[in-house]
Amino acid sequence: MKKSLFLYLFIIAVLMNVFTYKYFSGKANDEVKSLKKENKKYKDSTLVLYNDYVDEISFSLKGNFRAQNYFEKYNLDELQETVKQALLSYNDSPEGNKYVDQAKIGEQKFIVNRLKLLNHRWILAEYSNGTVWGEVLLKYFINDNGEVSFETIDSYLYPTNLN
Repeated sequence: MKKSLFLYLFIIAVLMNVFTYKYFSGKANDEVKSLKKENKKYKDSTLVLYNDYVDEISFSLKGNFRAQNYFEKYNLDELQETVKQALLSYNDSPEGNKYVDQAKIGEQKFIVNRLKLLNHRWILAEYSNGTVWGEVLLKYFINDNGEVSFETIDSYLYPTNLN
């Protein structure tokens, strides 16, 4: 009787170990699959962000190496800041920035808010008077003495919502 009791206890212990092993190995496999799936999702989102970054930088002075070669004698960061400050300095005029190609509406003048140097010749800028917004495409030149001049190519003032 004692031998049969030990035999039954041994069989029960073996079965418990088999079921425990099966449970924890299945749980580990599920976690591995879940982590692989999550990792793939993160890889995909990282790839999307990288592609968006490449698209964004390809239309900028920093991403256009041919345009950078045009300015080989300048420090690119200093040059961009110089051009930016030169354009923004026209915001101080009482009539507003003359390169946005828009006249004042009442007391509100149009000023440039943001800009992006697209290449060695063009700038895309956003402007507003606080209630109306627009965009302007500018051509810029850097003279031999380092002065920056601008020329308006085209501008667009978004229609106001009349609702």
